Amino acid sequence: MANSAPLTINELKNEASKRLPKAYSGIEIIGLFLVIQVIDTLLIEYFNEGAMDLLTLRDNEAAYDRYKIRPRALIDISNLDMTTSIFGAKVAFPFGFSPAALHRLAHPDGEIATSRAASNNNIPMGLSAYSTCSMEDVIAEGRGNPYAMQVTLLKDRATTLRMIQRAETLTVFLSGAGYKAILLTVDGSVLARRLSEARNRFSLPEGMSYPNFDIEMVGEATKFDETGEWSTVIPLLRAHTRLPIWVKGIYTSEDVLLAIRYNLDGVIISNHGGRQIDTVPATLDILRECAPIAKGKIPIAIDGGIRRGSDIFKALALGADFCFAGRVPIWGLAVSTFPLTSTLVQANSYF
Repeated sequence: MANSAPLTINELKNEASKRLPKAYSGIEIIGLFLVIQVIDTLLIEYFNEGAMDLLTLRDNEAAYDRYKIRPRALIDISNLDMTTSIFGAKVAFPFGFSPAALHRLAHPDGEIATSRAASNNNIPMGLSAYSTCSMEDVIAEGRGNPYAMQVTLLKDRATTLRMIQRAETLTVFLSGAGYKAILLTVDGSVLARRLSEARNRFSLPEGMSYPNFDIEMVGEATKFDETGEWSTVIPLLRAHTRLPIWVKGIYTSEDVLLAIRYNLDGVIISNHGGRQIDTVPATLDILRECAPIAKGKIPIAIDGGIRRGSDIFKALALGADFCFAGRVPIWGLAVSTFPLTSTLVQANSYF
Protein backbone atom coordinates (compact mmCIF):
# COMPACT_ATOMS: atom_id res chain seq x y z
CA MET A 1 0.00 0.00 0.00
CA ALA A 2 1.41 3.40 -0.94
CA ASN A 3 0.62 6.92 0.23
CA SER A 4 -0.67 7.79 -3.25
CA ALA A 5 -3.48 5.22 -3.09
CA PRO A 6 -6.32 6.81 -1.09
CA LEU A 7 -8.66 4.62 0.93
CA THR A 8 -12.37 4.90 1.52
CA ILE A 9 -13.50 4.17 5.06
CA ASN A 10 -14.99 0.84 4.00
CA GLU A 11 -11.69 -0.13 2.36
CA LEU A 12 -9.86 0.91 5.52
CA LYS A 13 -12.18 -1.24 7.64
CA ASN A 14 -11.80 -4.26 5.36
CA GLU A 15 -8.01 -3.95 5.26
CA ALA A 16 -7.88 -3.57 9.04
CA SER A 17 -10.02 -6.69 9.39
CA LYS A 18 -7.31 -8.66 7.61
CA ARG A 19 -4.48 -7.29 9.71
CA LEU A 20 -5.66 -6.97 13.29
CA PRO A 21 -4.18 -9.83 15.31
CA LYS A 22 -6.22 -12.18 17.41
CA ALA A 23 -6.30 -11.02 21.04
CA TYR A 24 -7.93 -14.08 22.54
CA SER A 25 -6.67 -17.25 24.14
CA GLY A 26 -9.80 -19.38 24.15
CA ILE A 27 -10.04 -23.16 24.00
CA GLU A 28 -11.88 -25.30 21.49
CA ILE A 29 -13.03 -28.84 22.23
CA ILE A 30 -12.43 -31.26 19.36
CA GLY A 31 -13.46 -34.79 20.26
CA LEU A 32 -11.82 -35.50 23.62
CA PHE A 33 -8.94 -33.09 23.07
CA LEU A 34 -8.57 -29.50 24.15
CA VAL A 35 -6.95 -27.53 21.37
CA ILE A 36 -5.62 -24.07 22.01
CA GLN A 37 -6.87 -21.70 19.33
CA VAL A 38 -4.25 -20.30 17.00
CA ILE A 39 -3.21 -16.97 18.49
CA ASP A 40 -2.18 -15.26 15.26
CA THR A 41 -5.47 -15.89 13.44
CA LEU A 42 -6.50 -12.58 11.94
CA LEU A 43 -9.62 -11.33 13.68
CA ILE A 44 -11.21 -7.99 14.44
CA GLU A 45 -14.20 -8.98 16.56
CA TYR A 46 -13.15 -6.90 19.53
CA PHE A 47 -13.25 -3.64 17.61
CA ASN A 48 -15.87 -4.33 14.93
CA GLU A 49 -18.56 -6.11 16.90
CA GLY A 50 -20.80 -4.99 19.73
CA ALA A 51 -23.41 -5.90 22.29
CA MET A 52 -25.60 -9.00 21.95
CA ASP A 53 -27.20 -9.33 18.49
CA LEU A 54 -25.47 -6.24 17.03
CA LEU A 55 -28.80 -4.60 16.15
CA THR A 56 -27.82 -1.17 17.42
CA LEU A 57 -24.31 -1.44 15.99
CA ARG A 58 -25.70 -2.03 12.50
CA ASP A 59 -28.47 0.55 12.85
CA ASN A 60 -25.98 3.27 13.78
CA GLU A 61 -24.57 3.11 10.25
CA ALA A 62 -27.85 2.32 8.52
CA ALA A 63 -29.47 5.42 10.01
CA TYR A 64 -27.27 7.66 7.88
CA ASP A 65 -28.49 5.88 4.76
CA ARG A 66 -32.12 6.52 5.72
CA TYR A 67 -31.66 10.29 5.62
CA LYS A 68 -31.23 11.96 2.23
CA ILE A 69 -29.68 15.31 1.36
CA ARG A 70 -31.77 17.97 -0.42
CA PRO A 71 -29.23 20.23 -2.16
CA ARG A 72 -30.17 23.81 -2.99
CA ALA A 73 -29.14 25.30 -6.34
CA LEU A 74 -27.31 28.51 -7.29
CA ILE A 75 -25.72 29.08 -3.89
CA ASP A 76 -22.24 30.61 -3.66
CA ILE A 77 -19.99 27.89 -2.21
CA SER A 78 -16.67 29.41 -3.25
CA ASN A 79 -15.64 30.49 0.27
CA LEU A 80 -16.65 27.71 2.64
CA ASP A 81 -15.41 27.79 6.23
CA MET A 82 -15.56 24.48 8.12
CA THR A 83 -13.74 25.72 11.21
CA THR A 84 -15.53 25.40 14.51
CA SER A 85 -14.71 25.05 18.20
CA ILE A 86 -14.83 22.25 20.74
CA PHE A 87 -13.69 22.16 24.37
CA GLY A 88 -12.98 25.88 24.07
CA ALA A 89 -10.53 25.51 21.17
CA LYS A 90 -10.78 26.28 17.47
CA VAL A 91 -10.43 23.30 15.11
CA ALA A 92 -10.32 22.81 11.36
CA PHE A 93 -13.66 21.03 10.95
CA PRO A 94 -16.36 19.46 13.17
CA PHE A 95 -14.86 15.99 13.57
CA GLY A 96 -12.80 14.32 16.26
CA PHE A 97 -11.67 10.94 17.62
CA SER A 98 -13.89 9.39 20.28
CA PRO A 99 -12.30 7.80 23.32
CA ALA A 100 -11.80 4.07 22.70
CA ALA A 101 -9.83 1.52 24.69
CA LEU A 102 -6.89 -0.67 23.74
CA HIS A 103 -5.39 1.02 20.70
CA ARG A 104 -2.27 -1.06 21.20
CA LEU A 105 -4.24 -4.09 20.03
CA ALA A 106 -4.13 -2.43 16.62
CA HIS A 107 -0.56 -1.12 16.66
CA PRO A 108 2.37 -1.18 19.12
CA ASP A 109 2.36 2.62 19.40
CA GLY A 110 -1.32 2.62 20.32
CA GLU A 111 -2.89 5.87 21.52
CA ILE A 112 0.43 7.70 21.15
CA ALA A 113 0.22 7.19 17.38
CA THR A 114 -3.42 8.26 17.34
CA SER A 115 -2.47 11.37 19.29
CA ARG A 116 0.31 12.16 16.84
CA ALA A 117 -2.08 11.98 13.90
CA ALA A 118 -4.71 14.03 15.72
CA SER A 119 -2.36 16.83 16.70
CA ASN A 120 -0.72 17.01 13.29
CA ASN A 121 -4.11 17.67 11.73
CA ASN A 122 -5.92 19.70 14.41
CA ILE A 123 -8.35 16.85 15.11
CA PRO A 124 -9.70 16.81 18.69
CA MET A 125 -9.19 13.57 20.58
CA GLY A 126 -10.86 11.96 23.55
CA LEU A 127 -8.61 9.62 25.53
CA SER A 128 -10.15 6.56 27.16
CA ALA A 129 -9.50 5.84 30.81
CA TYR A 130 -8.80 2.32 29.56
CA SER A 131 -6.16 3.39 27.06
CA THR A 132 -3.02 1.28 26.80
CA CYS A 133 -0.78 4.37 26.85
CA SER A 134 -0.67 6.81 29.74
CA MET A 135 -2.37 10.18 29.57
CA GLU A 136 1.07 11.79 30.01
CA ASP A 137 2.58 10.00 27.01
CA VAL A 138 -0.47 10.73 24.87
CA ILE A 139 -0.57 14.45 25.64
CA ALA A 140 3.16 14.71 24.97
CA GLU A 141 2.24 14.42 21.29
CA GLY A 142 -0.52 17.01 21.63
CA ARG A 143 1.25 20.28 20.87
CA GLY A 144 -1.72 22.34 22.05
CA ASN A 145 -4.35 20.30 20.21
CA PRO A 146 -7.69 20.01 22.08
CA TYR A 147 -7.93 16.79 24.11
CA ALA A 148 -10.52 15.51 26.56
CA MET A 149 -10.08 12.85 29.23
CA GLN A 150 -12.81 10.22 29.42
CA VAL A 151 -13.64 8.72 32.80
CA THR A 152 -16.16 6.22 34.09
CA LEU A 153 -17.78 6.26 37.51
CA LEU A 154 -16.14 3.44 39.45
CA LYS A 155 -17.03 1.73 42.70
CA ASP A 156 -13.87 3.21 44.13
CA ARG A 157 -14.84 6.79 43.30
CA ALA A 158 -11.51 8.04 44.60
CA THR A 159 -9.88 6.32 41.62
CA THR A 160 -12.12 8.25 39.21
CA LEU A 161 -11.34 11.51 41.01
CA ARG A 162 -7.59 10.86 41.01
CA MET A 163 -7.69 10.30 37.26
CA ILE A 164 -9.54 13.59 36.76
CA GLN A 165 -7.11 15.47 38.98
CA ARG A 166 -4.16 13.87 37.22
CA ALA A 167 -5.50 15.15 33.88
CA GLU A 168 -6.11 18.60 35.31
CA THR A 169 -2.61 18.74 36.80
CA LEU A 170 -1.18 18.04 33.35
CA THR A 171 -3.26 20.86 31.90
CA VAL A 172 -2.00 23.29 34.52
CA PHE A 173 1.58 22.13 34.02
CA LEU A 174 1.27 22.59 30.26
CA SER A 175 -0.27 26.07 30.66
CA GLY A 176 -3.65 24.99 29.33
CA ALA A 177 -2.30 22.82 26.51
CA GLY A 178 -3.33 19.52 28.09
CA TYR A 179 -6.79 18.03 28.64
CA LYS A 180 -9.39 20.73 28.12
CA ALA A 181 -12.45 18.79 29.32
CA ILE A 182 -13.65 15.72 31.18
CA LEU A 183 -15.94 13.28 29.36
CA LEU A 184 -17.99 11.37 31.91
CA THR A 185 -19.35 8.16 30.40
CA VAL A 186 -22.87 7.66 31.78
CA ASP A 187 -24.13 4.62 29.87
CA GLY A 188 -21.74 2.11 31.43
CA SER A 189 -23.14 1.21 34.84
CA VAL A 190 -22.63 -2.45 33.99
CA LEU A 191 -20.25 -4.17 31.60
CA ALA A 192 -21.87 -4.90 28.25
CA ARG A 193 -22.65 -8.44 27.18
CA ARG A 194 -20.65 -9.00 24.00
CA LEU A 195 -21.12 -12.52 22.72
CA SER A 196 -17.98 -12.61 20.58
CA GLU A 197 -15.82 -11.68 23.56
CA ALA A 198 -17.52 -14.28 25.75
CA ARG A 199 -17.02 -17.01 23.13
CA ASN A 200 -13.38 -16.11 22.65
CA ARG A 201 -12.61 -15.47 26.32
CA PHE A 202 -11.20 -12.06 25.64
CA SER A 203 -8.55 -10.84 28.05
CA LEU A 204 -5.91 -8.12 28.04
CA PRO A 205 -2.85 -9.52 26.24
CA GLU A 206 0.34 -10.08 28.18
CA GLY A 207 2.51 -6.99 28.21
CA MET A 208 -0.41 -4.55 28.05
CA SER A 209 -1.89 -2.62 30.96
CA TYR A 210 -4.14 0.30 31.85
CA PRO A 211 -1.53 2.89 32.87
CA ASN A 212 -4.10 5.54 33.78
CA PHE A 213 -5.09 3.47 36.79
CA ASP A 214 -3.18 2.94 40.01
CA ILE A 215 -1.44 -0.36 39.32
CA GLU A 216 -2.10 -1.80 42.77
CA MET A 217 -5.85 -1.08 42.46
CA VAL A 218 -6.63 -2.21 38.93
CA GLY A 219 -8.79 -5.16 39.98
CA GLU A 220 -11.15 -3.20 42.21
CA ALA A 221 -10.82 0.14 40.47
CA THR A 222 -12.10 -1.11 37.12
CA LYS A 223 -15.44 -2.28 38.52
CA PHE A 224 -18.29 0.02 37.54
CA ASP A 225 -20.41 1.85 40.10
CA GLU A 226 -24.07 0.89 39.70
CA THR A 227 -25.35 3.45 42.22
CA GLY A 228 -24.53 6.75 40.52
CA GLU A 229 -27.24 9.41 40.21
CA TRP A 230 -27.27 12.93 38.74
CA SER A 231 -27.82 14.52 42.13
CA THR A 232 -24.66 13.02 43.63
CA VAL A 233 -22.26 12.35 40.78
CA ILE A 234 -22.23 15.75 39.07
CA PRO A 235 -21.71 17.79 42.27
CA LEU A 236 -18.95 15.35 43.27
CA LEU A 237 -17.05 15.92 40.03
CA ARG A 238 -17.65 19.68 40.14
CA ALA A 239 -16.12 19.77 43.61
CA HIS A 240 -12.92 18.15 42.37
CA THR A 241 -12.18 19.83 39.04
CA ARG A 242 -12.38 23.17 37.30
CA LEU A 243 -12.27 21.54 33.87
CA PRO A 244 -15.46 21.60 31.76
CA ILE A 245 -17.55 18.43 32.21
CA TRP A 246 -19.37 16.76 29.33
CA VAL A 247 -21.57 13.68 29.68
CA LYS A 248 -21.14 10.97 27.05
CA GLY A 249 -23.77 8.28 26.51
CA ILE A 250 -26.99 10.32 26.44
CA TYR A 251 -29.97 8.58 24.81
CA THR A 252 -33.01 10.76 25.62
CA SER A 253 -34.26 14.35 25.64
CA GLU A 254 -35.06 13.93 29.35
CA ASP A 255 -31.37 13.43 30.09
CA VAL A 256 -30.41 16.42 27.95
CA LEU A 257 -32.73 18.50 30.13
CA LEU A 258 -30.99 17.14 33.22
CA ALA A 259 -27.59 18.00 31.75
CA ILE A 260 -28.81 21.56 31.27
CA ARG A 261 -30.27 21.67 34.79
CA TYR A 262 -26.95 20.57 36.27
CA ASN A 263 -25.05 23.20 34.25
CA LEU A 264 -22.93 20.71 32.37
CA ASP A 265 -20.71 21.96 29.56
CA GLY A 266 -21.82 19.59 26.81
CA VAL A 267 -23.51 16.30 25.94
CA ILE A 268 -22.47 13.56 23.53
CA ILE A 269 -25.22 11.45 22.01
CA SER A 270 -23.55 8.04 22.06
CA ASN A 271 -24.36 4.37 22.51
CA HIS A 272 -20.72 3.23 22.56
CA GLY A 273 -20.94 2.45 18.85
CA GLY A 274 -23.45 -0.28 19.66
CA ARG A 275 -21.06 -1.89 22.15
CA GLN A 276 -22.93 -1.19 25.39
CA ILE A 277 -26.71 -1.76 25.17
CA ASP A 278 -28.30 -3.52 22.22
CA THR A 279 -31.71 -2.54 20.74
CA VAL A 280 -31.41 1.13 21.72
CA PRO A 281 -32.01 3.57 18.83
CA ALA A 282 -29.31 4.68 16.42
CA THR A 283 -27.59 7.82 17.65
CA LEU A 284 -28.70 9.82 14.59
CA ASP A 285 -32.34 9.04 15.45
CA ILE A 286 -31.70 10.01 19.08
CA LEU A 287 -30.17 13.28 17.88
CA ARG A 288 -33.45 14.33 16.24
CA GLU A 289 -35.15 14.04 19.62
CA CYS A 290 -32.40 15.72 21.63
CA ALA A 291 -31.09 18.52 19.42
CA PRO A 292 -34.15 20.81 19.75
CA ILE A 293 -33.86 20.58 23.55
CA ALA A 294 -30.13 21.40 23.49
CA LYS A 295 -30.28 24.23 20.94
CA GLY A 296 -28.93 27.45 22.38
CA LYS A 297 -28.58 25.92 25.85
CA ILE A 298 -25.82 23.32 25.72
CA PRO A 299 -23.39 22.06 23.03
CA ILE A 300 -24.43 18.70 21.61
CA ALA A 301 -22.13 16.24 19.84
CA ILE A 302 -22.71 12.77 18.40
CA ASP A 303 -20.79 9.58 17.69
CA GLY A 304 -21.73 6.16 16.36
CA GLY A 305 -21.92 5.12 12.70
CA ILE A 306 -20.10 8.10 11.18
CA ARG A 307 -18.07 6.83 8.23
CA ARG A 308 -18.00 9.62 5.61
CA GLY A 309 -18.25 13.35 5.14
CA SER A 310 -21.91 13.20 4.17
CA ASP A 311 -22.63 11.54 7.53
CA ILE A 312 -21.11 14.54 9.30
CA PHE A 313 -23.18 16.84 7.10
CA LYS A 314 -26.38 14.98 7.99
CA ALA A 315 -25.62 15.05 11.70
CA LEU A 316 -24.95 18.79 11.59
CA ALA A 317 -28.13 19.35 9.58
CA LEU A 318 -30.09 17.48 12.25
CA GLY A 319 -28.71 19.68 15.00
CA ALA A 320 -25.32 18.37 16.11
CA ASP A 321 -22.58 20.85 16.88
CA PHE A 322 -19.78 18.30 16.51
CA CYS A 323 -19.16 14.69 15.42
CA PHE A 324 -16.85 11.97 16.71
CA ALA A 325 -15.80 8.48 15.57
CA GLY A 326 -14.00 5.82 17.59
CA ARG A 327 -13.34 2.93 15.22
CA VAL A 328 -11.97 4.93 12.27
CA PRO A 329 -8.58 5.80 13.86
CA ILE A 330 -8.21 2.22 15.12
CA TRP A 331 -8.68 0.88 11.59
CA GLY A 332 -6.05 3.38 10.49
CA LEU A 333 -3.61 2.07 13.08
CA ALA A 334 -4.20 -1.52 12.01
CA VAL A 335 -3.61 -0.78 8.33
CA SER A 336 -0.44 1.26 8.88
CA THR A 337 2.47 -0.13 6.89
CA PHE A 338 3.93 3.34 6.44
CA PRO A 339 3.96 6.24 8.95
CA LEU A 340 0.83 6.14 11.08
CA THR A 341 -0.07 9.77 10.59
CA SER A 342 -0.22 9.28 6.82
CA THR A 343 -2.69 6.42 7.09
CA LEU A 344 -5.03 8.25 9.42
CA VAL A 345 -4.92 11.50 7.49
CA GLN A 346 -5.54 9.61 4.26
CA ALA A 347 -8.68 8.14 5.77
CA ASN A 348 -9.82 11.45 7.21
CA SER A 349 -9.32 13.28 3.91
CA TYR A 350 -12.63 11.71 2.92
CA PHE A 351 -14.34 13.68 5.63
